[in-house]
Amino acid sequence: MKHNTPYYLYDVGLLEATLNEVNSQTSRHGYNVHYALKANSNDRLLNIIKSHGFGADCVSGNEVIKAIEIGFDPSHIVFAGVGKTDAEINTGLSHDIFCFNCESLPELKIVNELARAQNKVAKIAIRINPNIDARTHQYITTGLEENKFGISPWEFDQVVDLLSKSDSLKCIGLHFHIGSQITDMNVFKDLALSVNSINQWFINKGVDISIINLGGGLGINYEQPDENLIPDFKFYFETFAAHLNLSPYQGVHFELGRAIVGQCGSLISRVLYRKEGLNKNFLILDAGMTELLRPALYQSQHFIENVSKYGQDLIEKYDVVGPICESSDCFGKEVSLPFSERGDIIAIKSAGAYSEVMSSNYNLRQLNPCVFKEKTQS
Repeated sequence: MKHNTPYYLYDVGLLEATLNEVNSQTSRHGYNVHYALKANSNDRLLNIIKSHGFGADCVSGNEVIKAIEIGFDPSHIVFAGVGKTDAEINTGLSHDIFCFNCESLPELKIVNELARAQNKVAKIAIRINPNIDARTHQYITTGLEENKFGISPWEFDQVVDLLSKSDSLKCIGLHFHIGSQITDMNVFKDLALSVNSINQWFINKGVDISIINLGGGLGINYEQPDENLIPDFKFYFETFAAHLNLSPYQGVHFELGRAIVGQCGSLISRVLYRKEGLNKNFLILDAGMTELLRPALYQSQHFIENVSKYGQDLIEKYDVVGPICESSDCFGKEVSLPFSERGDIIAIKSAGAYSEVMSSNYNLRQLNPCVFKEKTQS
């Protein structure tokens, strides 16, 4: 192994194939996609995504700045987030971004005040909390009334009244995002039906809604990634096409992140020690929760492979853990792997989203490099 572990390995060819499939499916419906930088903001990946014509979905002022530095057109940048600071809002305003997805009545007032101070009119979309259960982990569900995100239906009349009094706001759309890692398409059907009703309510109140932003949330196959390296974008977009009932002049936007980059990345690590216990065996890796936080944060599962012993038949079960001084620093329990030993190379798959971007130097760990698997030449 020529690279020191741990490191992130990105498959450029798979990323481009995924982007091509997204473009192929959205072109059939006239849909627009903004890539969610929060999933992975690696410069090389962002440049590839931008080159395929995607917009940018940002949730911080620094993500807005990063998108602009990479070369995303500000007219294709949307800025979401429940807690935008004044400085972050001013950053978006100064760059004339496409839209602010506003998540509360107080935020609408502040965006209006800051836009007026810059002598500008801010284009905004109202982020709606439709109280739909995404049927995913509680930490990545965002569309229930108990969640902090979005504006609830009981506030709609106040929103319309506020918009009528805000001279520096132009409401162009409605924004929905109900959660992440959603694999049940019935959830998206429920969302579409709710969107129809809410959209019509605002139209009846005289609000000019030209954009319906449906967020993202499409899940990937973490358990058997090689069976579904590219998510079923066809079924995903067709679910909305079949159930949305919008006016012809209304555009449909999406904010996909994990579904685009999740499967193109792996975390490559090395076995430091094989530790035998009374009731179980441990593989202690040189990668930990500082490189991949998801399993510690919400007990997520990733497919784990011993690259050094690929194809060997002698199978044992291990708790695969990292070196961090936390008991939560565990990638998987009772993982079936070939007999493994010090120096073996371990690949933790589906690490293209919410891995490198969430890494930290806790325990004064160093941040780790990225390696890119280039496209094979035909």
